[in-house]
Amino acid sequence: MSNNQEVTYGVDFCAGGKGRRTSKASPQLPSQVPAANSAIPRIARLMALAIRFDRMLRADEFRDYAELARLGRVTRARMTQIMKLLDLAPDIQEQILFVSPTLRLNERNLRPIVRHIDWHEQRRMFQKLTDR
Repeated sequence: MSNNQEVTYGVDFCAGGKGRRTSKASPQLPSQVPAANSAIPRIARLMALAIRFDRMLRADEFRDYAELARLGRVTRARMTQIMKLLDLAPDIQEQILFVSPTLRLNERNLRPIVRHIDWHEQRRMFQKLTDR
């Protein structure tokens, strides 16, 4: 399954909606290429986002999850939920990145799997989830 493909997603942190506050002096994320295919499952986008954010945090582009959450206009709790995807076994992360849109995976039904530290247990639970 590992064929060394790079997946790039566009993330618009400045999209304003009705009733949203706008920040005058917030830091900007590096420019990103817009998503070429909107049929990419949301869970794959979230997994890629978690990997990207982790890389940015390690490079000291941002201080912490709270700063990322403010920039992304999500709660710190939601940012933590997204970043917890990185606690999955590497092979599960890879499967999520290349998951079929027909497979109904979402972040919520992965939460019980993420709670387990043992990767073997995670794999067993993930297999059970994807076999349904």
